[in-house]
Amino acid sequence: MTVTTDDGVRLWASASGRGAPLVLCHGGPGLWDMFEDVAGLLDDRATVVRWDQRGCGRSERCAGPWTTDRFVADLDAVRRHFGLERTALLGHSWGAQLALSYALAHPERVTGLVYVSGTGIDPVSDWHGRFEENFLARLAEVPERLARWRDLKDGDREQAVLRWSAEFEDRERALEQAGRMADPWFEINFACNRALNAGTERSWGTPELYQACRALDLPVLIVDGARDLRPRTSVDSLERALPRVRRVILPQAGHLPWVEDPEGFRKAVAGALR
Repeated sequence: MTVTTDDGVRLWASASGRGAPLVLCHGGPGLWDMFEDVAGLLDDRATVVRWDQRGCGRSERCAGPWTTDRFVADLDAVRRHFGLERTALLGHSWGAQLALSYALAHPERVTGLVYVSGTGIDPVSDWHGRFEENFLARLAEVPERLARWRDLKDGDREQAVLRWSAEFEDRERALEQAGRMADPWFEINFACNRALNAGTERSWGTPELYQACRALDLPVLIVDGARDLRPRTSVDSLERALPRVRRVILPQAGHLPWVEDPEGFRKAVAGALR
Protein backbone atom coordinates (compact mmCIF):
# COMPACT_ATOMS: atom_id res chain seq x y z
CA MET A 1 0.00 0.00 0.00
CA THR A 2 1.25 3.51 -0.79
CA VAL A 3 0.79 6.62 1.35
CA THR A 4 1.52 9.93 -0.38
CA THR A 5 2.78 12.76 1.83
CA ASP A 6 1.87 16.43 1.42
CA ASP A 7 5.09 17.02 -0.53
CA GLY A 8 4.46 14.07 -2.85
CA VAL A 9 6.82 11.43 -1.40
CA ARG A 10 5.46 7.88 -1.53
CA LEU A 11 5.69 5.78 1.65
CA TRP A 12 5.23 2.03 1.93
CA ALA A 13 2.59 1.03 4.48
CA SER A 14 0.66 -2.06 5.53
CA ALA A 15 -2.22 -2.84 7.89
CA SER A 16 -3.23 -6.13 9.54
CA GLY A 17 -5.25 -7.43 12.45
CA ARG A 18 -8.42 -6.17 14.05
CA GLY A 19 -9.35 -3.82 16.82
CA ALA A 20 -8.40 -0.29 17.80
CA PRO A 21 -5.61 1.20 15.66
CA LEU A 22 -1.93 0.97 16.58
CA VAL A 23 0.67 2.63 14.35
CA LEU A 24 4.24 1.33 14.63
CA CYS A 25 7.34 3.52 14.20
CA HIS A 26 10.51 1.60 13.37
CA GLY A 27 14.03 2.34 14.53
CA GLY A 28 17.05 3.72 12.76
CA PRO A 29 17.07 6.39 11.64
CA GLY A 30 17.71 5.29 8.08
CA LEU A 31 16.45 1.72 8.48
CA TRP A 32 13.06 0.17 7.68
CA ASP A 33 10.12 -1.59 9.32
CA MET A 34 11.17 -4.82 11.07
CA PHE A 35 7.92 -5.25 12.98
CA GLU A 36 6.42 -8.33 11.34
CA ASP A 37 6.79 -10.26 14.60
CA VAL A 38 5.26 -7.43 16.62
CA ALA A 39 2.27 -7.29 14.29
CA GLY A 40 1.86 -11.04 14.70
CA LEU A 41 1.93 -10.74 18.49
CA LEU A 42 -0.69 -7.98 18.58
CA ASP A 43 -2.96 -8.36 15.57
CA ASP A 44 -5.66 -10.09 17.62
CA ARG A 45 -5.72 -7.01 19.86
CA ALA A 46 -5.30 -4.14 17.39
CA THR A 47 -5.36 -3.08 13.77
CA VAL A 48 -1.60 -2.75 13.36
CA VAL A 49 -0.25 -0.24 10.83
CA ARG A 50 3.37 -0.57 9.72
CA TRP A 51 5.27 1.83 7.44
CA ASP A 52 8.74 2.56 6.12
CA GLN A 53 9.93 6.04 6.93
CA ARG A 54 10.83 8.60 4.27
CA GLY A 55 13.63 7.53 1.94
CA CYS A 56 14.01 4.16 3.68
CA GLY A 57 13.24 0.52 2.93
CA ARG A 58 10.33 0.09 0.55
CA SER A 59 9.43 3.79 0.58
CA GLU A 60 10.42 6.08 -2.27
CA ARG A 61 14.04 7.21 -2.30
CA CYS A 62 14.14 10.97 -1.94
CA ALA A 63 16.38 13.83 -0.90
CA GLY A 64 14.72 14.39 2.46
CA PRO A 65 14.30 16.68 4.21
CA TRP A 66 15.67 14.76 7.16
CA THR A 67 14.11 16.52 10.14
CA THR A 68 11.95 15.33 13.01
CA ASP A 69 9.24 17.81 12.01
CA ARG A 70 9.15 16.32 8.52
CA PHE A 71 8.92 12.77 9.87
CA VAL A 72 6.15 13.81 12.27
CA ALA A 73 4.26 15.17 9.24
CA ASP A 74 4.85 11.88 7.41
CA LEU A 75 3.47 9.93 10.36
CA ASP A 76 0.42 12.17 10.28
CA ALA A 77 0.01 11.38 6.56
CA VAL A 78 -0.05 7.67 7.47
CA ARG A 79 -2.69 8.33 10.12
CA ARG A 80 -4.87 10.26 7.66
CA HIS A 81 -4.42 7.68 4.90
CA PHE A 82 -5.95 4.97 7.10
CA GLY A 83 -8.76 7.28 8.22
CA LEU A 84 -7.72 7.29 11.88
CA GLU A 85 -9.12 10.14 13.95
CA ARG A 86 -6.98 9.00 16.88
CA THR A 87 -4.51 6.14 17.23
CA ALA A 88 -2.15 4.51 19.68
CA LEU A 89 1.53 4.69 18.75
CA LEU A 90 4.33 2.20 19.39
CA GLY A 91 7.88 3.32 18.63
CA HIS A 92 11.13 1.42 18.98
CA SER A 93 14.55 3.03 19.55
CA TRP A 94 14.71 6.06 17.21
CA GLY A 95 11.06 5.30 16.43
CA ALA A 96 10.23 5.75 20.13
CA GLN A 97 11.65 9.26 19.86
CA LEU A 98 9.59 9.88 16.71
CA ALA A 99 6.39 8.59 18.34
CA LEU A 100 7.03 10.78 21.39
CA SER A 101 7.66 13.80 19.15
CA TYR A 102 4.36 13.14 17.35
CA ALA A 103 2.47 12.81 20.63
CA LEU A 104 3.93 16.10 21.85
CA ALA A 105 2.96 17.83 18.60
CA HIS A 106 -0.52 16.26 18.22
CA PRO A 107 -1.73 14.87 21.55
CA GLU A 108 -5.35 15.18 20.42
CA ARG A 109 -4.68 12.58 17.70
CA VAL A 110 -3.10 9.99 20.04
CA THR A 111 -4.84 7.59 22.44
CA GLY A 112 -1.66 6.33 24.06
CA LEU A 113 2.06 5.80 23.54
CA VAL A 114 4.19 2.66 23.89
CA TYR A 115 7.83 3.73 24.15
CA VAL A 116 10.13 0.75 23.50
CA SER A 117 13.92 0.73 24.01
CA GLY A 118 14.27 4.48 23.74
CA THR A 119 16.96 6.65 25.31
CA GLY A 120 14.99 9.24 27.25
CA ILE A 121 15.10 13.01 26.91
CA ASP A 122 18.45 13.89 28.48
CA PRO A 123 21.31 15.05 26.20
CA VAL A 124 22.72 12.34 23.91
CA SER A 125 26.15 12.87 25.46
CA ASP A 126 24.83 11.53 28.77
CA TRP A 127 24.46 7.98 27.45
CA HIS A 128 26.09 7.53 24.03
CA GLY A 129 29.65 6.99 25.25
CA ARG A 130 28.59 4.17 27.55
CA PHE A 131 26.59 2.62 24.74
CA GLU A 132 29.66 2.54 22.46
CA GLU A 133 31.74 0.98 25.23
CA ASN A 134 29.09 -1.66 25.85
CA PHE A 135 28.76 -2.39 22.13
CA LEU A 136 32.50 -2.94 21.61
CA ALA A 137 32.75 -5.08 24.74
CA ARG A 138 29.82 -7.24 23.64
CA LEU A 139 31.15 -7.76 20.11
CA ALA A 140 34.64 -8.46 21.48
CA GLU A 141 33.29 -11.51 23.34
CA VAL A 142 33.92 -13.25 19.98
CA PRO A 143 37.12 -11.50 18.81
CA GLU A 144 36.85 -12.65 15.20
CA ARG A 145 33.42 -10.99 14.92
CA LEU A 146 34.82 -7.68 16.13
CA ALA A 147 37.74 -7.95 13.69
CA ARG A 148 35.44 -8.83 10.81
CA TRP A 149 33.06 -5.96 11.66
CA ARG A 150 35.96 -3.52 11.57
CA ASP A 151 37.10 -4.84 8.18
CA LEU A 152 33.76 -4.31 6.44
CA LYS A 153 32.46 -1.08 4.96
CA ASP A 154 29.52 0.87 6.33
CA GLY A 155 26.34 -0.28 4.65
CA ASP A 156 27.53 -3.83 4.02
CA ARG A 157 24.86 -6.34 5.00
CA GLU A 158 27.29 -8.57 6.86
CA GLN A 159 28.61 -5.60 8.82
CA ALA A 160 25.07 -4.62 9.81
CA VAL A 161 24.27 -8.17 10.93
CA LEU A 162 27.42 -8.26 13.07
CA ARG A 163 26.54 -4.90 14.63
CA TRP A 164 22.97 -5.93 15.30
CA SER A 165 24.08 -9.25 16.78
CA ALA A 166 25.45 -7.33 19.77
CA GLU A 167 21.91 -6.22 20.62
CA PHE A 168 20.74 -9.66 21.78
CA GLU A 169 21.22 -11.05 25.25
CA ASP A 170 21.00 -14.63 23.93
CA ARG A 171 24.52 -14.85 22.54
CA GLU A 172 24.06 -18.34 21.06
CA ARG A 173 21.26 -17.13 18.76
CA ALA A 174 22.48 -13.57 18.29
CA LEU A 175 23.73 -13.96 14.70
CA GLU A 176 20.59 -15.83 13.71
CA GLN A 177 18.33 -13.16 15.19
CA ALA A 178 20.35 -10.36 13.61
CA GLY A 179 20.15 -12.12 10.26
CA ARG A 180 16.36 -12.12 10.53
CA MET A 181 16.49 -8.33 10.99
CA ALA A 182 18.33 -8.10 7.66
CA ASP A 183 15.77 -10.18 5.73
CA PRO A 184 14.63 -8.54 3.55
CA TRP A 185 17.67 -6.32 3.12
CA PHE A 186 17.48 -2.72 1.93
CA GLU A 187 20.12 -0.06 1.55
CA ILE A 188 20.73 1.87 4.79
CA ASN A 189 20.05 5.58 4.34
CA PHE A 190 23.10 7.13 5.99
CA ALA A 191 22.23 10.70 4.97
CA CYS A 192 18.95 10.33 6.85
CA ASN A 193 20.74 8.74 9.81
CA ARG A 194 23.38 11.47 10.13
CA ALA A 195 20.97 14.38 9.77
CA LEU A 196 18.36 13.12 12.23
CA ASN A 197 20.96 12.12 14.80
CA ALA A 198 22.54 15.57 14.52
CA GLY A 199 19.12 17.12 15.05
CA THR A 200 18.61 15.02 18.18
CA GLU A 201 21.97 16.14 19.58
CA ARG A 202 20.88 19.77 19.15
CA SER A 203 17.35 19.52 20.49
CA TRP A 204 17.30 16.76 23.13
CA GLY A 205 18.00 17.71 26.72
CA THR A 206 16.50 21.18 26.46
CA PRO A 207 14.30 22.77 29.15
CA GLU A 208 11.55 23.10 26.55
CA LEU A 209 11.50 19.33 25.96
CA TYR A 210 11.30 18.51 29.67
CA GLN A 211 8.46 21.02 30.08
CA ALA A 212 6.54 19.59 27.11
CA CYS A 213 6.82 16.05 28.48
CA ARG A 214 5.61 17.17 31.92
CA ALA A 215 2.51 18.59 30.22
CA LEU A 216 1.74 15.50 28.09
CA ASP A 217 -1.65 14.27 29.29
CA LEU A 218 -1.57 10.83 27.65
CA PRO A 219 -1.03 7.31 29.03
CA VAL A 220 2.51 6.16 28.25
CA LEU A 221 3.96 2.67 28.65
CA ILE A 222 7.76 2.44 28.68
CA VAL A 223 9.08 -1.03 27.79
CA ASP A 224 12.77 -1.81 28.32
CA GLY A 225 14.95 -4.85 27.92
CA ALA A 226 17.16 -4.82 31.01
CA ARG A 227 20.13 -6.04 28.93
CA ASP A 228 19.95 -3.27 26.35
CA LEU A 229 23.42 -1.91 25.54
CA ARG A 230 22.08 1.62 25.94
CA PRO A 231 22.09 2.38 29.67
CA ARG A 232 18.50 2.13 30.91
CA THR A 233 19.12 4.95 33.35
CA SER A 234 18.92 7.23 30.32
CA VAL A 235 15.17 6.58 30.19
CA ASP A 236 14.70 7.68 33.80
CA SER A 237 14.55 11.31 32.63
CA LEU A 238 11.46 10.60 30.54
CA GLU A 239 9.81 8.50 33.23
CA ARG A 240 10.27 11.29 35.77
CA ALA A 241 8.82 13.92 33.44
CA LEU A 242 5.67 12.15 32.26
CA PRO A 243 2.56 12.57 34.42
CA ARG A 244 0.82 9.34 33.27
CA VAL A 245 3.47 6.66 32.88
CA ARG A 246 3.97 2.97 33.59
CA ARG A 247 7.25 1.13 33.02
CA VAL A 248 7.89 -2.56 32.34
CA ILE A 249 11.45 -3.91 32.36
CA LEU A 250 11.95 -7.36 30.84
CA PRO A 251 14.98 -8.81 32.66
CA GLN A 252 16.29 -11.24 30.04
CA ALA A 253 15.85 -9.08 26.92
CA GLY A 254 18.09 -6.73 25.00
CA HIS A 255 17.28 -3.94 22.56
CA LEU A 256 14.53 -5.90 20.76
CA PRO A 257 12.49 -7.19 23.72
CA TRP A 258 9.69 -8.70 21.59
CA VAL A 259 12.26 -11.11 20.10
CA GLU A 260 13.74 -12.36 23.37
CA ASP A 261 10.65 -12.19 25.59
CA PRO A 262 7.64 -12.25 23.26
CA GLU A 263 5.18 -13.28 25.97
CA GLY A 264 6.34 -10.60 28.38
CA PHE A 265 6.28 -8.00 25.62
CA ARG A 266 2.82 -9.00 24.43
CA LYS A 267 1.41 -8.98 27.95
CA ALA A 268 2.79 -5.51 28.64
CA VAL A 269 1.62 -3.95 25.38
CA ALA A 270 -1.77 -5.69 25.31
CA GLY A 271 -2.41 -4.31 28.78
CA ALA A 272 -1.68 -0.81 27.54
CA LEU A 273 -4.04 -1.25 24.58
CA ARG A 274 -7.05 -2.28 26.66
